[in-house]
Amino acid sequence: MPEQILTVLPAATRLSLRGGSEVVDAADAAFGLTLPRAACRASTAGDRAALWLGPDEWLLVVPEGEETALVARLEAALANTPHAVVDISHRQVAFAISGPEAEAVLNTGCPLDLSPEAFPVGMCTRTILGKCQIVLWRTAPDTFRVEVWRSFAAYVRQFLHEAALEFHV
Repeated sequence: MPEQILTVLPAATRLSLRGGSEVVDAADAAFGLTLPRAACRASTAGDRAALWLGPDEWLLVVPEGEETALVARLEAALANTPHAVVDISHRQVAFAISGPEAEAVLNTGCPLDLSPEAFPVGMCTRTILGKCQIVLWRTAPDTFRVEVWRSFAAYVRQFLHEAALEFHV
């Protein structure tokens, strides 16, 4: 598979943030960006990203090495609010799938309508790819980020490689 279709992304710090609406308001300043309030949307600021994964769950992604300071800021901001902040950095890896055939390659194993009208830039969700659960995020018109549990990474890489062969990429 050519490099332009599948790229392993650098290691990152990933935090699972859980809690009600009061958590989101308090977490914004501590995280350094406004967390998404709309379902299945992501917000970004520089090298930080927050993905809305459920009514009370966000995936926070920052460069590797920022977890200690970030967790301390979040815990201080949320001290009087019921919440959970869990470092899941080593559980997952991420791939970027990009190029004109990225949507078609993903659709060989993902049942979602990934057309730009149905799945625009900034949309994210939990879904499946082949036989495993992933978090899928459209980061640009022809680029997707796939977050997958480390134990399924080889499977996802091979699945995407074979799917790309169908499209001669």
